[in-house]
Amino acid sequence: MSSIFKSAIFMAAALQSASAFAPISSSSRATSTSLNVYGTPREVQIIPSVLPADFGKLGEDCKRLEDAGCHRVQFDVMDGNFVPNLTFGPETIRWCRKYTDMPFETQLMVSERCTDAMLEEFVEVTKGPNGEPGVVIVHVEACTHLHRALGRIRAAGGSPSVALNPHTPAEMIENVLDMVDHVLVMTVNPGFGGQAYIPTMTDKIKKIRKWIVDRDLDVDIEVDGGIKASKETIGACAAAGANCFIAGSGLFAYDDLSEGVKELTEMALEAQGVTNGAKVEA
Repeated sequence: MSSIFKSAIFMAAALQSASAFAPISSSSRATSTSLNVYGTPREVQIIPSVLPADFGKLGEDCKRLEDAGCHRVQFDVMDGNFVPNLTFGPETIRWCRKYTDMPFETQLMVSERCTDAMLEEFVEVTKGPNGEPGVVIVHVEACTHLHRALGRIRAAGGSPSVALNPHTPAEMIENVLDMVDHVLVMTVNPGFGGQAYIPTMTDKIKKIRKWIVDRDLDVDIEVDGGIKASKETIGACAAAGANCFIAGSGLFAYDDLSEGVKELTEMALEAQGVTNGAKVEA
């Protein structure tokens, strides 16, 4: 090999190596940010959990959340078996409907026996004021026959959705993605409010988001647990591909709930890289 040819190879390698460490231009940086989310970013939705609310005036607090601009409200149904806490049943949700027209979402943190016996009743009380489908979430860990449970929700007029606990692999819901409208990734262990976000859930969100985009499915990703207006929680989840954010204590910490909704939304949009009217999936 001639010395001239060797020199040419060395220079090409040096240039390639240098380019890897070259500063990113403003246009390149913008492209990188806009691709932070895998696929086109979906609409950001702020969904408060009622766990931190005053259960003595739960209907009034639901109305406050509606006035603050929340997209819907989540009712955490706990039976003291699936999780070490007890909250309420379908009648409480039914009474709250009298106070607000806001869409409802029910997360069934209950044993399989309760799910089997009461699923249609929960679908009914979660519906909108004119019978619109409400989001009903079953846990993969509590459903031996998950396909059947999701089919029952759809047949009863609900919006079938599935949740998985932090220790549960994403693969457990891979084969039902075509049946659901939402996937809820628990970012804390369910049962109590006010817990700290588990950072290792971010990669799980990314994996599920990639499946959804690759299969061209119309599915939202929700996250629940430790969500606050911070880059480490709502920011990390939004950048990973989540677009629906359950905020309990993180929202109720604000005296002005509308300010909390605003700050959470802005932080999520920033993480998505959505600026200047960029396209967002509905």
